[in-house]
Amino acid sequence: MAHASQLGFQDATSPLMEELLHFHDHALMITFLISTFVLYIIVAMVSTKLTNKYILDSQEIETIWTVLPAIILILIALPSLQILYLMDEINDPHLTIKAMGHQWYWSYEYTDFENLGFDSYMVPTNDLPSAHFRLLETDHHMVTPMESPIRMLTSAEDVLHSWAVPTLGVKTDATPGRLNQTTFITSRPGLFYGQCSEICGANHSFMPVVVEAVPLALFESWTLNMIDNA
Repeated sequence: MAHASQLGFQDATSPLMEELLHFHDHALMITFLISTFVLYIIVAMVSTKLTNKYILDSQEIETIWTVLPAIILILIALPSLQILYLMDEINDPHLTIKAMGHQWYWSYEYTDFENLGFDSYMVPTNDLPSAHFRLLETDHHMVTPMESPIRMLTSAEDVLHSWAVPTLGVKTDATPGRLNQTTFITSRPGLFYGQCSEICGANHSFMPVVVEAVPLALFESWTLNMIDNA
C-alpha cells in the first residue's frame, strides 16, 4: 500500500514484481554512474585549461567509447528481455478469473466454477467504515488463493479500461471485443489495492481494484459460501 511522501515503489507481493524492482534498481544504478561520469567530464573540461594533444585524435579512445556503450546496453537489455518473457509465461494456472470493465465498476467471473461471479463497486465515502481507504475500498473483493498461479483475463463492455495492481506488477488493458490475459502469484496473504489505469470517462477515478489473497482453505470456504448464496 502506498503512503504519503513515498518516493519508491510499493513492496512487492509477487515474484514478478520482485524481478521488476531488481531490474529498476539495476538500470537506475547504471544511469546514475553514467550521469556522474558525464558530469565529472563536463566539470573537468570547464575548470581546467590544460589540453592533451593525444586525446584530440586517439583510436583507442574512440574504440572505448564505441564498445563500452554497447556493453552497457547489453547489460540492460538481457535482464529486460528475461522479465518480458516471464510476464507472458503462463504454465498450468490453478485458477482463471475474468475481469470485465464497465462504466464505472468491475465484474469478476471465476470461470472454473459454475455460477460464481459478482460486481465490484467502490464504497462511497459516506458509507466507508473506519480505517478503510477512501476511493480504494470496494464492496466485493476479488479473492484468490495465495502461492497459486492465477490467470487473469480482462475485457470491457463499453470503453477502454485497464486492470492494474501495482504491488503485484500487473497492468493489463481491458479492451471491448478483445480478451487479454496476464498471470500473477501472490506470495503472502493480504489486501492489495489498484485502480483503473486508463482514462475511461467522468468516473474513471472511482474504479478501484481490491485483490484479497488468502490461504487455500479459506479460499475454498469462500467459494462454497458464494455459490450457496448465489
